[in-house]
Amino acid sequence: MIQALVDFLRSLTDPERLIHLLSTLLSGWLGYSALFGVVFAETGLLLGFFLPGDSLLFTVGVVAGAGRLNILIVNVLLMSAAILGDTAGYWLGRKSGPHIFNRPDSRLFKREHLLRTHEFYEKYGGKTIVYARFIPIIRTFAPFVAGVAEMNYLHFVSFNVFGGIGWVFLMTMLGYKLGGVPIVRANFEKVILAIIVISVLPAVIETWKARKKVPAQSRQ
Repeated sequence: MIQALVDFLRSLTDPERLIHLLSTLLSGWLGYSALFGVVFAETGLLLGFFLPGDSLLFTVGVVAGAGRLNILIVNVLLMSAAILGDTAGYWLGRKSGPHIFNRPDSRLFKREHLLRTHEFYEKYGGKTIVYARFIPIIRTFAPFVAGVAEMNYLHFVSFNVFGGIGWVFLMTMLGYKLGGVPIVRANFEKVILAIIVISVLPAVIETWKARKKVPAQSRQ
C-alpha cells in the first residue's frame, strides 16, 4: 500500500510516468479530476502536506507543453482546486482550530508544522496566504491558521484568489515554456530538486533567523 502511494507520488513529478498514467489509468477527465484532487488535498487538508505542489504543477506544465494536457483546462481546474482547498482549510480552522492545535503528534500530523505556520502568520498577517503558496508545508497550514485567527473572510478570499491564481499560473507556465528545452528535459530530476530547494529555502531562512534570535535574547 505504502509502496503504491510512493510510486504514485513519483509519477506526479516525472513527465514520462505522468504521461503514461494519464494515458492509461487516468485518461481524459479522470486524469484532470485526479490532478484537481491532489492540489485540493495539498492546500486544503492538513494531512496533505506530503503531497507534491510546486513540482507537480511544473511537471503538469511540461506534460501540457508536450500536447498531452490542455494548458487552459489545467490552469482553470488547478487554480480552482487551490482556491477551494484554501477555503476548506480556512473553515476547518474556524470550526475546529483549538481542538487540532491541542492534538498530539502522530505519524502524519506534527504540531511543529502548525506552530511554525502560526509564527509565520503572526509576522506577515494576511500576506501569509500569498507567500505561503510558494512554501511547502506552510502552504498546507496557512489557511487553517487564518481560520483559527478568525481573519476577516472577505480579506482572506482576496488573498486566497490572488495567491492561488498566481501560484498555479507561474508554476504551470514555467513547465509549459521550459519543458521543451533540451537541457531541462535532460536534467529534469535536478530541475525538480532545484524547484523543491528554492521553495523550501524561505522556510529554512525563517527557522534559522528564529533560532538565532533565541541565544541573543537569552544573553540580554
